[in-house]
Amino acid sequence: MGKFEKDAKDLLEYVGGKENINAVSHCVTRMRFVLVDSKKADIDKIEALPSAKGTFTQSGQFQVIIGNEVSEFYNDFVKVSGIEGVSKEAVKNASQTNQTWLQKMMGALGEIFAPLIPALICGGLILGFRNIIGEINFFNNGTQSLADISQFWAGTYSFLWLIGEAVFHLLPVGIVWSITKKMGTTEMLGIVLGLTLVSPQLLNGFSVASTPADQIPVWDFGFAQVQMIGYQGQVIAAMMAGFVLVYLEKFFRKVTPNVISMIVVPFCSLVPAVIIAHTIVGTIGWTIGNAIADIVYGGLTSSFGVLFAAVFGLIYAPIVMTGLHHMTNAIDTTLANMFGGTILWPMIALSNIAQGSSVLAMSILQRHDERAQQINVPACISCYLGVTEPALFGVNMKYGFPLVCGMIGSAIAAVISVGFGVQAFSIGVGGLPGIISIKPEYWIYFLLAMAVAIVIPFTLTMIVGKKKLSFPTKQEEKDFISPMQGRLMPLSEVEDQVFSQGLMGDGFAVELKDGEVLAPFSGEVVMTFPTKHAYGLRREDGLEVLIHIGMDTVQLNGEGFESYVQQGDHVTQGQVLAKVNIDYVLSQGKSVVSPVVFTSGQHIECQEQDIQYHQENIFKWKGENEQ
Repeated sequence: MGKFEKDAKDLLEYVGGKENINAVSHCVTRMRFVLVDSKKADIDKIEALPSAKGTFTQSGQFQVIIGNEVSEFYNDFVKVSGIEGVSKEAVKNASQTNQTWLQKMMGALGEIFAPLIPALICGGLILGFRNIIGEINFFNNGTQSLADISQFWAGTYSFLWLIGEAVFHLLPVGIVWSITKKMGTTEMLGIVLGLTLVSPQLLNGFSVASTPADQIPVWDFGFAQVQMIGYQGQVIAAMMAGFVLVYLEKFFRKVTPNVISMIVVPFCSLVPAVIIAHTIVGTIGWTIGNAIADIVYGGLTSSFGVLFAAVFGLIYAPIVMTGLHHMTNAIDTTLANMFGGTILWPMIALSNIAQGSSVLAMSILQRHDERAQQINVPACISCYLGVTEPALFGVNMKYGFPLVCGMIGSAIAAVISVGFGVQAFSIGVGGLPGIISIKPEYWIYFLLAMAVAIVIPFTLTMIVGKKKLSFPTKQEEKDFISPMQGRLMPLSEVEDQVFSQGLMGDGFAVELKDGEVLAPFSGEVVMTFPTKHAYGLRREDGLEVLIHIGMDTVQLNGEGFESYVQQGDHVTQGQVLAKVNIDYVLSQGKSVVSPVVFTSGQHIECQEQDIQYHQENIFKWKGENEQ
């Protein structure tokens, strides 16, 4: 039997069965499903599986977070379900049937920019380093920079622009390449088209505004003239040119016989694409890109800028969950190229920090819950480093209030950032390291905004969390009551080493004063013994407990015990599971010290005392916050 076979069987049932699955695959940490009807998936039961760390739906895919062992889980799932797995690309294609046109467009935009993000981040860092080295006068009473007083740093300053120029000025090459790669056409043709947009034969796009119209070079065809203008740093123009090439190639590949396709398709695709790019779509894309950048920049720097910032900071995290945040990459890049910096990126970095701070608070609130910490800790670290999806889907959206607390902190931090005009060089590292991408003259203001993005979400989440997690409004029963009355003992004092050494799990023991054994929570009876001295229960969220009545009482063969449940029964909290005749057990020389062990891995803390069934006598273990 596979390690995850039971969870895999349960997951198959909870997603609606084999007939509800169109396709299934997995990535590094997640199972990816395309479901016929996503409403049939029982999210509460799925998230209660021991192997599952959370769920979310994105881009038409229902995804279950498993963790590093997902490949092993996936193999067990394929085995028990009888469903043949498919590639991630096939799952992606199948999921598109569940997407709206807007989701498809944003998904495509995200796939285009995803391969470019590492280069953009690197370029942003390089611009930051260059600014520190050569643009800020730290020396000689503020009259000279590091590059001014050191030949080494002057050379470094000049050298780094080689990379900076390649990333930002020559960006259209990467954009057109990425489009052809995503659309499955010839990538080399995309690279060539991109190069024709930034060729040194053309007037540099950043010099057009300062060049008199009569001095702009042209191609003169006799009947018409075309300006020889480059599209350095242009995003939308490059994207439009790339899609022109893609659809031309697909058309000619479709109508051209295979025997001559190698000659006809590249020529008939590339040459018209270059002509159309420089005569039609380039100009249109340039105009659209500049208009969007002007609107965003004008809005952020206007008297209503702080209002815009508050709204953007508030809604950015939900935007990430829809996938629509990919559109900000194009806007950010255009802003950076047009105005030498972007006001938008600092707000994105602050939103990362705010959501991470909410997770940090949840991690403290749930510090005794080992299962929750397996999600909280890596999600918090990831969020503080700029990747928010694990935090958003695995923690904040799951509980609701941490997401809202993070949104509030993000909105206030965004107002501070925009209010002081904080700018980043470009898209850069998100989260806490985001300050590296910020222009140094704005560091103090950004640090202030960072402090707000940390303190406010953390404080709000702690305040709300203590109420929400300690006093569940949707739950009338306590999460756990003692199943027996008597003297509470640490498990380490039990004479049986299997229990005292924690080989079965952590827990506590009760030296019985009363013969009734009650269900500590509502759940399923997963194990009973014919000798009626031991019972295993499992709660809906996966918590499992073993109740062992007395020591060596298996030797009594059921004498002195009366059982009221069977394996498979569903019991409610406080329901009688069994009764034991304490006097008879003692007369047979057996101990009535009874271990209660959390076999699903929870840790509990207890102090020696007399306990009864009263609800104020609640035990605490990792992940629960009770009275």
